[in-house]
Amino acid sequence: MLGARVQLKGWQQAAVAFGSAFGALLDPRRADLIATLGETTGKPAFERVLQRMKNSAEGREVLLERPRVISSQVSHAWDMPQNTFGAAYAQFMRSRNFSPDDRPPVRFMDTDELAYVATRAREVHDFWHVLFGLPTNLIGETALKVIEFEQMFLPMCMLSVVGGSARFSEKQRTLFVQHYFPWAAKAGLKCTDLMSVYYEEHFHEDLEEVRRNWGILPCPSPKKSSV
Repeated sequence: MLGARVQLKGWQQAAVAFGSAFGALLDPRRADLIATLGETTGKPAFERVLQRMKNSAEGREVLLERPRVISSQVSHAWDMPQNTFGAAYAQFMRSRNFSPDDRPPVRFMDTDELAYVATRAREVHDFWHVLFGLPTNLIGETALKVIEFEQMFLPMCMLSVVGGSARFSEKQRTLFVQHYFPWAAKAGLKCTDLMSVYYEEHFHEDLEEVRRNWGILPCPSPKKSSV
């Protein structure tokens, strides 16, 4: 089940978008505000993603079955053999004490289909962390937002890049500009359409194999470590 949807008039949507954008810039850790911003400004982008998914055999399967990245549906990843994509995802979640159930629900999409696409985009975020080998610190999250923007063209992603980079230390900013941003810009364009991938069907496959199959360019280690 997806979350209950809230229908907004044009002026209401603009007001919610402005308020969430302002709040997210003040505190980028507010995942709820970032999520709301993504929904209220991202309808055209989600419509394009939906059409791409409909044009892909695997994407159509995702839309038909509507898998959810929640504990009750992805717990089998914790039982996958070492070196598989599923095992890498489970280790990523376990090592950070993350839960698949922590994502806020989608509330501001007009249709069930768009609400599912927005939900899917939100829930596969940690899969992308695993595939691209990105940390969950400020630099890692900001770099992943570059890839998300190139994959979905969500305005929220670019705003998150601007907001995140504004909070970098001088050392972090230099590292991001010289290392992470050029890599992310290349990686986001090189890989397949990541929203049309049925990730859960590939948990049993070797991590490096799925990276090759999907054109994933993992983030190389920077010459200088971030703070």
